[in-house]
Amino acid sequence: MKIAKKIVLHFSQRAVDKPIVSSLIRDYSLDFNILKASISPGEEGLMIMELSGEKKDYEKGLKYLRDAGVEIQSLSQDVTRNEGRCTHCGACITMCPTRAFCIEEGTRKVMFDNSKCIVCELCVRACPPHAMELHF
Repeated sequence: MKIAKKIVLHFSQRAVDKPIVSSLIRDYSLDFNILKASISPGEEGLMIMELSGEKKDYEKGLKYLRDAGVEIQSLSQDVTRNEGRCTHCGACITMCPTRAFCIEEGTRKVMFDNSKCIVCELCVRACPPHAMELHF
């Protein structure tokens, strides 16, 4: 059974200089797509990626990452919309390259599908009431 998920990897200072992602892909037969990365030698690092493969290989790969000192988080935990602040103005819709936002017919409310989000942060800058929140 195949599985594909978007995840956030937090690398400690000691883990940044190791070929962890290369080993992950090679040793566990996984496919990946890096959506965003901020990694510098000697500093902590962050990588957002879509990881896919057979479920058993995926789970073994995640265990390898944890054992290597990498903290793993689901991407959906990182992108939220503060419903109390959202005015449904639609500014986010025009900025989103993945069409994670759409207008619901009938209610004219802006809907957010975080499974399409790649954490590009364009919606955060475009949102006048600051309803989009990114948590890393």
